[in-house]
Amino acid sequence: MENRKKSRASVQKLQFTVIGISNAAVDIGSLNLLLLLHPTDQSSTLTLFNTIAYCLAVGNSYFWNSRITFRRSAKGGAEQRFSFFLQGLFSLLINNGVFLAFNLLFQFIGMPVWIRHNLAKGLAMFASFSASFFMIKYLVFKDKERRHRHK
Repeated sequence: MENRKKSRASVQKLQFTVIGISNAAVDIGSLNLLLLLHPTDQSSTLTLFNTIAYCLAVGNSYFWNSRITFRRSAKGGAEQRFSFFLQGLFSLLINNGVFLAFNLLFQFIGMPVWIRHNLAKGLAMFASFSASFFMIKYLVFKDKERRHRHK
């Protein structure tokens, strides 16, 4: 029984990672498209563009993770959607904070704009991806079995 749980957890991590790669493509692709259409270094505009890109990726994440990775525990009810929204908001704050901080740092050291934006975005995605996985797994799509064990 223990091996089955470990195997399921490994498959779940792999599924989440594959979906995370598609989220990354949506996220960084959207950001680059917005920056291509309207190049900027203003923090407020960068925050807006990053937020738009992140929200598109979160929508993609919810769609696929609720149908594949966490399908056994994804009920789609109002409480679960609200929990997903809250974790997404918290992850967005992490994403924007890391993106802006590293963009500023890379700008300070004279890194070229395109590399700076994309490297800062990559670091932001990693930070928010990590936080998001644990929040989704343990707060949003928690298994009934786990809930009953802790009561």
